[in-house]
Amino acid sequence: MTFREISPKININEMKELGKLSGEALKHKEERDKELHAIMKGEDDRLLLIIGPCSSDNEEAVLDYAHRLAKLQEEVKDKIFIVMRVYTAKPRTKGDGYKGLIHQPDSKGKPNLINGIKAVRDLHYKVITETGLTTADEMLYPENLLLINDLVSYHAIGARSVENQQHRFVASGIDVPTGMKNPTSGNLNVMFNAIYTAQNAQNFLFNYAEVETEGNPLAHAILRGGLNEYGKNIPNYYTENLLDAIKVYEKMNLKNPFIIIDANHDNSGKQYLEQIRIVRQILINRQWNEQIKKYVRGFMIESYIEEGRQEEPIEYGKSITDPCLGWESTKELIHEIYQTEAK
Repeated sequence: MTFREISPKININEMKELGKLSGEALKHKEERDKELHAIMKGEDDRLLLIIGPCSSDNEEAVLDYAHRLAKLQEEVKDKIFIVMRVYTAKPRTKGDGYKGLIHQPDSKGKPNLINGIKAVRDLHYKVITETGLTTADEMLYPENLLLINDLVSYHAIGARSVENQQHRFVASGIDVPTGMKNPTSGNLNVMFNAIYTAQNAQNFLFNYAEVETEGNPLAHAILRGGLNEYGKNIPNYYTENLLDAIKVYEKMNLKNPFIIIDANHDNSGKQYLEQIRIVRQILINRQWNEQIKKYVRGFMIESYIEEGRQEEPIEYGKSITDPCLGWESTKELIHEIYQTEAK
């Protein structure tokens, strides 16, 4: 065994006292969570928009973005429900590169996971309490769920994690919406098997104890495109892709059928401006086909203050991971979605 402990063991209860919601802030989050659950169950017909930076690498810039987004949410709240991406752990295919706020609370500094966890809680807390928005994060490390589950309103299971049994089983015990992305291969069966697993009761070891879960009826699909064996991106947001996914949903008789389109990643080929065209195409499909309108009811969009990406964290509000839409394009796109839905 080559594991070497370089910090004391984390006391979960002590950690959760940092950035703990109470009073009006807690009440507000609970009310927004109820609205989100109603949307997922089809009781509220607003579109769901999961939007924000690819990675939350800088607290000042992320909070700046959050305040802008909160004002925009007020303008469109009768047609669009916004949950902000506050993604603090990033999957790295080869294990190197920036791994998110949880690893590097200072994106220019060295890894420090204890301070990273504190920074993650602090950032989610500040977004919620300062702006009134609620937040989404990627569940990259299932064992960390207990450190943030009181703050995060939406969890995503990424394309590299969706085949993993631990992610699926832990998702079955989450009581908020949990999106399952199709894997990088684009195989929809993998994603739907993950949804089925998460929606049903499971028995497994978690946090060093045997646990039982009741299943998470709000587990659902996120279509993000895929890569073929030659490394070419294969989008899966076209009409026939959506109808194929709907057929599987119906065949498997899954609860609360809900499809989110991830407009970036392999759907856009990481050409961030393509997100605008992809959203427009889905909106047209929703108008054209009642079945698509019934099932496809959300978007995941990567957006920050400045457009594009940079290799090093030099320019304020610009992604250091995947390229993002800039703020002006984001604002125009959300208003366009709103106007289309208002027709």
